[in-house]
Amino acid sequence: MKIKNDALTVDATDLKILKALQEDARQTYANIGKRLGIAHSTVYDRLRKMERHGVIKQYTAVVDGEKAGLKSITALMTIYTDPKESERVAEELSKTPKVLEVYASLSEELLIMAKVVAENQEGLHAFIANSVAPLPGVLRIRTSIVTKKFKETPFSITNDADKLHL
Repeated sequence: MKIKNDALTVDATDLKILKALQEDARQTYANIGKRLGIAHSTVYDRLRKMERHGVIKQYTAVVDGEKAGLKSITALMTIYTDPKESERVAEELSKTPKVLEVYASLSEELLIMAKVVAENQEGLHAFIANSVAPLPGVLRIRTSIVTKKFKETPFSITNDADKLHL
């Protein structure tokens, strides 16, 4: 792990620690250290540095909303924008709790893509009509309601951290 110009560069050991943490964030520093053959104090120190420098954003529980009894629908929105307003549209969408993810794509046109959750179709319609369509620079919106989820995976350190090139 190196710090240069207040930016942290992770090394192979850091990646192994992160991978172990992503597999089970509730395990102890001693357990991670034992698995990796390093002292628990090294694990602790490296994790604190990664936290301070924003490599680790937060510790959280991943909840299956369906199994928890929460009713909602998920939609994927493609928002066509005036190129001069696309960043502002993306920033405004990012402020909304119903919007889980926001991406920009430069293809034939500048697109904003967003993953949105709503309580039902009426709630989704109201969100689009009242919060998205009126944004300055929005030209048109294409919305696809997700009918079946096959895979949803958050970012994870690769299964073989040794093969990452730093």
